[in-house]
Formats: sequence, structure tokens, C-alpha cells
Amino acid sequence: MSKTQYSNYSEAREVLISYHQHPSVRLRNKLVKLHSGLVRKMAHQFSHQCTEPYEDLEQIGYLGLIRAIERFDPEQGYAFSSFAIPYIRGEILHYLRDRSCAVKIPRRWQEIYNQGQKVRKKLTSSLGRCPTDLEIARFLQVPVQEWLDCKLAIQNRITLSLDTTVVHHVDCPITLGEALADPRSTSLRQQEEERQQLQGAMSQMEEKTRIAVELVFLKELSRKEAAQHIGTSPMTVTRYLQRGKAQLVSLLQTPALAAGA
Repeated sequence: MSKTQYSNYSEAREVLISYHQHPSVRLRNKLVKLHSGLVRKMAHQFSHQCTEPYEDLEQIGYLGLIRAIERFDPEQGYAFSSFAIPYIRGEILHYLRDRSCAVKIPRRWQEIYNQGQKVRKKLTSSLGRCPTDLEIARFLQVPVQEWLDCKLAIQNRITLSLDTTVVHHVDCPITLGEALADPRSTSLRQQEEERQQLQGAMSQMEEKTRIAVELVFLKELSRKEAAQHIGTSPMTVTRYLQRGKAQLVSLLQTPALAAGA
């Protein structure tokens, strides 16, 4: 270790001890500055393994560094760098998992897109305006359609959240989840509508006929058991059931009833 490195290590160690004893934003910011090299190194490694911009990875890495600073105990006796790197790596990996997609994008397209983003910045600076897709494609020496395909693939790689607002109303915005059809809820709603229609139809039936239908078809009693409940013969229950089925068919086919009138 050189004299300069030892001096930096000693300073960082002293600040870590001070922060552990008396935490403050000033000391934390100083520690972030002293250990920024850990974040840059980790962000640089990940930037070659994904399509995310280096600057974004670096900013996410600093969140991991701050968490490591807040949790580090200098009295434990181990190096802060060994403690901080898993926090920085973990924060970046968590970010990349959130940004991942189910569609695999060809590596060539990822490379073209990353190069195109750098070219866009360079041309914007030199031209004094945002370059066109044709200008970027020419600079990259690729067909303009391939550049457009790369952009579209990258844009579509992110899974949309179901909480994303797709329709803006002043009082009640509609999210993607609300706009998508849910087969289960649709089925439940249909079952509820049919139940209400059936109840409405049965309420218009003669009492003993309705009771016979409920006991046999809904409560699954035998005709003999139903006859005992009603106080009549099984043959009479059979007539009630035949009459009830005919009435239900007629009532449920009535447009007004089917519409919930």
C-alpha cells in the first residue's frame, strides 16, 4: 500500500468511526465521496452485462453504498470495502431484476442501441439539436430500419405495471389492470347475474311450486323428503316440479326479466 493509499484508508477509517458514533448527513456524504470508487467499479462491470446506461447503474449503486455506510460497525474489525460491495452489487441486481423482461433481445441489438445512445449525445452536442434516426443510423453504419427495430425492441422490453394509468379522468383514472378483462371476475359476475335472474323468476312462482323446486333442485332432497316438508305426496311434488320447470323456462326467456327489469 502506497503512502497516499494508506493516508486515504486512515482518513476513511476515522470518518467511519465518527459516523458510527455520531451519524450526520455531512459525514455520510464525505464517506460516499471517499468510497465512490467502489460504486464506479461495480457499475462499470454491470454496464458490460446489460443494456442499462452506466449512469443509471452508478446512481443505483450509490444507494447500496449509503445503506452499507449506515449499517457498518467499525468495531467488528473487517474492511469496509468487503462489507459494502455486497450491498452495492445487491442494489444493482435488484434494480436489474425489476427492469428485466420476458422477451430476449439479440445481443447485437443491445450493442447497437447502447452505441446509438452514445452517438445521440455526441451528435446532439455537435449539431446543437437532437439528431434524426437516419443520422444516428448512418453514424453507426447500420440500416435505418435496423436502428428503428433496435429502439422498438428496447422500448418494449419493460413489462408494464398493472397500476399504469391508461385512461385519464379527472375524478377516476383507469389503470391497465382495470382495463384488462379478468376471466375469473367476469365469470363470477356472470354467475351473480344468473343467480339474481333465477331468484327473480322463482319469486313469481306459486309458493308450493317454488318450495318444491328449492328443496329438490337447490337443496338436493329426494321427492319423498320434499313431500314430507311440504305435507303432500311425492306424486304431487313431481307435478309441482314439472310446473315449476315450465314456469322458469318461460320467465327466464322474458326479455324484461333477463335484462334485470
